Amino acid sequence: MKKPEKGSLLIAEPSIIGDISFNRAVVLLADHNDLGSVGFILNKKLDFNLCDLIEGTNSEFPIYNGGPVEQDNLYFIHKSPNLIPDSIEIAQGIFWGGNFSVVLELINSKKISSEDIKFFLGYSGWEEKQLDDELDSNAWVVSKNTYNNNIISKCCSEFWKEKMLEMGGEYCIWSNAPENPSYN
Repeated sequence: MKKPEKGSLLIAEPSIIGDISFNRAVVLLADHNDLGSVGFILNKKLDFNLCDLIEGTNSEFPIYNGGPVEQDNLYFIHKSPNLIPDSIEIAQGIFWGGNFSVVLELINSKKISSEDIKFFLGYSGWEEKQLDDELDSNAWVVSKNTYNNNIISKCCSEFWKEKMLEMGGEYCIWSNAPENPSYN
């Protein structure tokens, strides 16, 4: 089993059925260490945009459900550290956070696009050893992020299915299964 590390992807095993947050989720690990892990669900778009949450912008940038923790807070990842001060590198040219006032200026002046930044309400968090326990119980598959910083624009509702097909074998069967098996 591949070990998780900062910048890797967690792909929800098909067995995570009924978990509203993580069913068919693809999570980018923004941090992983002995104290715990933090990540953002990349493929769960919400039904509103940035302008619905932030006054002073008319941006239609989509908002994603980052995870079940602190869902009243807005987070972002991006690939523009030269434009956004105080960013923290996750891995492979992907950055987390930074000066939000500058982000709003960049968006309003159209100097940054949705190809460069992705917004989340909430995040996914695991306490010390919690993610290891979930991996041991086969809740997740750890995958290398082969998209590098293009992962920001890559993610869509079909992303989980694409990862299932990529893994092959029995995962190919799951890629076409209905999200809720009782609908079958």
